[in-house]
Amino acid sequence: MRAINAHTPHKQPKEKKENLAEKNARHTREAGFTLIEIMVVVIILGLLAAFVAPKLMGRPEQARRTKAKIQIAGLETALKLYRLDNGAYPSTDPGLRALTGAGGSESETAVSYLEKNKVPKDPWGNEFVYRSPGVENREYEIVSYGPDGAPGGEGKNADINSWDIE
Repeated sequence: MRAINAHTPHKQPKEKKENLAEKNARHTREAGFTLIEIMVVVIILGLLAAFVAPKLMGRPEQARRTKAKIQIAGLETALKLYRLDNGAYPSTDPGLRALTGAGGSESETAVSYLEKNKVPKDPWGNEFVYRSPGVENREYEIVSYGPDGAPGGEGKNADINSWDIE
């Protein structure tokens, strides 16, 4: 026969209750983030934003400059087609309007070399400048004056010239 100890059954559940209480206390402490941990994460995110944001903010201006270069390349293609049909590039006046078939010269055809039959504006809403003959003995030049719309300029206001595009 077994001897039943009266204290044993009461002692084991009490120990189990204490162990459960300790586990619950530990679990409560470990369940969430401390204020310091949250602050560290916020600081790291702030530093990342400080480095990344300026790089993203410059992208729209870079995209406009790239679009202007693509437009100039398209105008150059239209000018080459015009020259094939007419034997020469259009003069400074009528300029790029000659590519729409509205040049005014008798030797010019009524063919439009441009989409939508109109000369596009640069990404800043300004007209491209066309000269024939161009600078440095070039047959022509096409220029976008950039965001400031004025000749010259440096940095983001620098002109975009057809002879710089290859």
